[in-house]
Amino acid sequence: MIRNRIAAGVSLAALIFGTATPANAAGTTAGSNIVNNVTVDFKVGGVSQNQISASNSLVVDRKVNLTVAEVGNATTSVSPGQSAAVTTFSVTNSSNATLDFALAATNRSGGTAAHGGTDNFDVSNIKMYVDTNSNGVYDAGTDQQVTYLDQVAADAVVTVFVVADVPLGRSTGDVAGVRLTATAADGSTAGSQGAVLTQTAGANTAAMDTVFADTNANGNTANDGIGFAEDDYTVLGANVAATKTSRVVSDPINGTTNPKMIPGATVEYCIAVANGSGSATATNVVVTDPLPAQTTYDSTFGIKVNGTVTGATCNADGVAGGSFAGTTVTGTIASLLAADTRTVVFRVTIN
Repeated sequence: MIRNRIAAGVSLAALIFGTATPANAAGTTAGSNIVNNVTVDFKVGGVSQNQISASNSLVVDRKVNLTVAEVGNATTSVSPGQSAAVTTFSVTNSSNATLDFALAATNRSGGTAAHGGTDNFDVSNIKMYVDTNSNGVYDAGTDQQVTYLDQVAADAVVTVFVVADVPLGRSTGDVAGVRLTATAADGSTAGSQGAVLTQTAGANTAAMDTVFADTNANGNTANDGIGFAEDDYTVLGANVAATKTSRVVSDPINGTTNPKMIPGATVEYCIAVANGSGSATATNVVVTDPLPAQTTYDSTFGIKVNGTVTGATCNADGVAGGSFAGTTVTGTIASLLAADTRTVVFRVTIN
């Protein structure tokens, strides 16, 4: 009868006398056995009897909790046509078990992007990389491309880079939202993704059950073993426009006094290239101008580049540069800042 009472009370004893110590902030490791032993001493007729004992063993269940978060809390500024543009995320395993995480990086489908603005285009060639050297910076050729995270320890945080290409033709202020999703999977085997986890239904079992504990923060669905976060790319382009003007410098009859467009006249062409206010700096701006058949290039004057304008008038302050080959004039403006205008100037003779 005493034995029966002990057996009936052993679960309570396990709660009272259990001494398991959590291995980490997520709690006692899943699959651990919590063993509780109890002994009973008693006497009969004043005589000590043989001590009796009972034992109880519990298996700690697997609590699955994860968080995916954007790193940096700012949009990623990109150029039209840029390749390998990077957004950065963290995946935190707040579970009490080592887990794998299946990963997916996708374009947002319209609506308001993570940092405001309307998602109005998609990036392409989306890839995911794990921060192999743990320096927090994407290193091409070093960081490993992945489709899942392998054996992420309890309480560990892993940095994941989402890398994508930006199409040409996008304008300043265009926004592309991207989402990184992580799905909890079994992490018991290294080198291959484990099976995606499902929550144990029904009553507690004697084996290691699985319980989803993730929350609905930042638009996530609670208790589904899936976490996601979003970031975005915002285009900062160069708003470049060109204007071509000409003026008659001289003619064989009037010289420089009220010259006319007659054969033998010298004409000066000015190509003014402007970059809009608030735009990205345009670099290596190449101006190519095939000459009309009725003109001959003036090699004495040459080509002047990087000059300025006053109003709509080109100033004579460019420096020698550019080239003439065949019938084509070429001039390069190395750098064109926002709200700036620079020129390429050359002269021809009317045939």
